[in-house]
Amino acid sequence: MEDIKIKEIFENIYEVDLGDGLRRIATKSLVEGKRVYGEKLIKVNGVEYRIWNPNKSKLAAAIINGLKVMPIKKGTKVLYLGASAGTTPSHVADIVEKSPIYSVEYSPRIMREFLEVCEDRKNLIPILGDANKPQEYAFIVEKVDVIYEDVAQPNQAEILIKNAKWFLKKGGYGMISIKARSIDVTKDPKEIFKEQKEILENGGFKIVDKVNIEPFEKDHVMFVGIWE
Repeated sequence: MEDIKIKEIFENIYEVDLGDGLRRIATKSLVEGKRVYGEKLIKVNGVEYRIWNPNKSKLAAAIINGLKVMPIKKGTKVLYLGASAGTTPSHVADIVEKSPIYSVEYSPRIMREFLEVCEDRKNLIPILGDANKPQEYAFIVEKVDVIYEDVAQPNQAEILIKNAKWFLKKGGYGMISIKARSIDVTKDPKEIFKEQKEILENGGFKIVDKVNIEPFEKDHVMFVGIWE
């Protein structure tokens, strides 16, 4: 597949041109030959990459839509809130390589699926827990460089602040996918995003990036903030 063009756009995150005019991104496979969610695998110059599907990952959608500040890179320690079945965490594991990703998931049923992903990617540390109660996993999680949150709760912003107080290094980053419909279905999403930004800022974050991730997810915005 010599006609594939690949270039690094963030550390360990690549833009892939398959020659069909579509914009794609990928991460290097931490575990060669292993798909997590049916993603396409490609080889370029002997290196295997996993195409990162923005329809199945809000972080991929944010990158495709022009995210400018990407604090997750090689060596980053991450607390991931809302790991689900492991689609996005598996790509984050590829990016950070050997660094730990403390991955909190509330649902025991979904956690069973996630555990299969963790078997291959040893830097994914599964935690069955409630992101609203960081004190319950404080004995497992160390201070981290980035907290990434994808939790469908009305108090999403407060959950990030609560976890930051426990685990985020000063000058570390919070990344949060705000879902307007999880907060209030009757309100204008723009109003909700404005309110959530204010909550984050009043709680100790300086917002440094904001990306709307439509059309991949309706009424969703990704905020990136520095913990001051």
